[in-house]
Amino acid sequence: MKLAVFDFDSTLMDGETIDFLAQECGKTTEVATITQRAMEGELDFYQSLILRVRFLKGLQEHRAKEICENLPLNNGAKEIIGFLKDKGYKVVCFSGGFSLATRHFSRVLGLDADFSNILHIRNGELTGEVGGEMMFEHSKGEMLLRLQNLLGISIENTLCVGDGANDLSMFAYASTRIAFCAKPKLKAAANIIIDTQDLIEIAKYID
Repeated sequence: MKLAVFDFDSTLMDGETIDFLAQECGKTTEVATITQRAMEGELDFYQSLILRVRFLKGLQEHRAKEICENLPLNNGAKEIIGFLKDKGYKVVCFSGGFSLATRHFSRVLGLDADFSNILHIRNGELTGEVGGEMMFEHSKGEMLLRLQNLLGISIENTLCVGDGANDLSMFAYASTRIAFCAKPKLKAAANIIIDTQDLIEIAKYID
């Protein structure tokens, strides 16, 4: 058995989920500025997540769900997942974003599992608070190690794809480390770099 782990925001999906939600709240600039600094590794991911989600307070749950289920996928997303599954991979998504998006697209793309964060909702509105499995810079690496131990999958049989600084921790547990249209900090840790915004390019590197 082999394992492929994809980041969601700006990897499987074209953009950042929180930026789409912030646009609805009229907070595009404020959130995008913090997002960029976090992806470049200039801000602690946990701190940046807490700060950004606060701007979403008051957004209606039904509207947040609608936005999250209509996000644009990157070219080749469905095709590369089908390709990898045909090659015997279990394919999962780790996201510092939100389950409103990853649960939906897990079904759309045919993923085996998704792990992400949960926006707190009360009385049909986002409260500006968040919790979940992917809140820290080390979260993806720790979850990957747990999955490898559970499934009996080695580092040699693990592939990871990401674009930002919070993907670094999972690269430590994968022999195939793909930086997809990525920030310089992640490219430095990758052994495959793809700058064409089409995920099917990954197929060229898979035996």
